[in-house]
Amino acid sequence: MEFLSLPDAIAKYVRDGDAVVMEGFTHLIPSAAGHEIIRQKRRDLTLIRMTPDILYDQLIGMGVARKIVFSWGGNPGVGSLHRLRDAIENGWPQPIDVEEHSHAAMANAFDAGAAGMPCAFFRGYRGSDLAKANPRIKFVNCPFTGEELACIPAIRPDVSIIHAQKADREGNVLLEGIIGVQKEAVLAAWRSIVTVEEIVDEFLPGSPNAVILPGWTVSAIAVVPGGAHPSYSFGYYGRDNAFYIAWDRISRERDAFLEWMNANVMNGRVEDFAERVPKRLAETVL
Repeated sequence: MEFLSLPDAIAKYVRDGDAVVMEGFTHLIPSAAGHEIIRQKRRDLTLIRMTPDILYDQLIGMGVARKIVFSWGGNPGVGSLHRLRDAIENGWPQPIDVEEHSHAAMANAFDAGAAGMPCAFFRGYRGSDLAKANPRIKFVNCPFTGEELACIPAIRPDVSIIHAQKADREGNVLLEGIIGVQKEAVLAAWRSIVTVEEIVDEFLPGSPNAVILPGWTVSAIAVVPGGAHPSYSFGYYGRDNAFYIAWDRISRERDAFLEWMNANVMNGRVEDFAERVPKRLAETVL
């Protein structure tokens, strides 16, 4: 584990052609890291995430992705991801491959990857037509009970990137609040980057829903206050709902999208994220 600036961490650990996970479930989405990937013009990435929202819309619209693996995609509470739709329907800025799963399938695939297994077995997809559209969904019979089970490949990304509240000086990482599959994503990956709000000397007692990732599971830590904006970071700042609404207008047309991205991302700075979050602790909902 090493402490690096975010530009140095992305430059060292994210490579063209990688399978990249950027996880976070409405909360602790690693937005600053995604913007740095765009600025460094990574290409041909396979983007994996259970619930891609506006961050993946930005990455896809800027030509970063060649494939997306997901179980739901949209602008939460607002509507479609226009850049994702444009890439799928019109091949702009380039065509992307799509691999769609259910939430349960992806959660099990992350678990299998974290355990070092080649595939995940679970009860699911029976009666669903998704297997007809996704050839990576298979069915097998349990050798002990004969029960038919769904089977999909484990998720083993080249690099996983998450945002968390705190790291200590030994590189251990604390996440608390709503937790998705960040722990499993890090454990499943060959390399991992964690952006954090701050470095602390020790972790005080956290909420009952807290996870600590030991330093040996992490490749690099970068301190990026506000790095989850416009999503929220429990205990630090709330969700910027106004931005999610604004994104529908910004992203709907190609020219408006590119104008915003050039002004706010390509010519942006990591430090900008700290300036975008509220100056006081906003309401957060568990």
